Amino acid sequence: MKALTIMLLLGTLAGVSGCATSSRQAAANSPPTVLDAYKPPGYSTYASIRLAVHAQGLSTNQAEALGQFASQWQADQGGVITLRAPDGTANAAAAFRTAEGARALLIQRGVPEDQIVITGYDAGSGADPNLLITYTHYKLDIPACGKIWTSIGNTMSNEPNLNFGCAVQGNMYAQVADPADLDHPHPSAPGDTGRRLTILDLYRKGQVSSSAKDDKATGTLSNAVQ
Repeated sequence: MKALTIMLLLGTLAGVSGCATSSRQAAANSPPTVLDAYKPPGYSTYASIRLAVHAQGLSTNQAEALGQFASQWQADQGGVITLRAPDGTANAAAAFRTAEGARALLIQRGVPEDQIVITGYDAGSGADPNLLITYTHYKLDIPACGKIWTSIGNTMSNEPNLNFGCAVQGNMYAQVADPADLDHPHPSAPGDTGRRLTILDLYRKGQVSSSAKDDKATGTLSNAVQ
């Protein structure tokens, strides 16, 4: 009887310990707050377009498609645009003219010259190699809310509803102009060296270094209500 009692106690303790371990694991895997549960995953991806090689350079349709590609690059705030022309083919001269035409059109559509790189690739035995144009950009997957609903009245688990916080996070991330800002900051612009030297020169001379006061910028509070 005594041995049976000890076995029952050990079994109960093991069950309680297992429940406690499961609870600790669930707490460790769950997000700290409701808002943390709906952080959209950000990742780097690329956009691409393929242009057939023509002896006369870009065709009208290709110029229109490449113009739309440049507009999308600006909207995505993409990285360096890489033009990969086929090497070692019979129409290498045509590939060069197509690549140069594409580069000129991209510059015309507002892409800086230092954001365009032309390289080559081994086309192999391909019968109709293309000009490959790509750029990378950062993207967010906005959470889709309202797909799963649980009973709001059933709160025995003391956990928030699955959709709480989803719309707030989704709306906030949808307003981000450049998703790459969430991954890394933009480089700082160079400081105004001329202005800095002017201020330091005035400081060394013991003169006032602040801007002159603008009398038109002063004002008084209205005394209409007494």
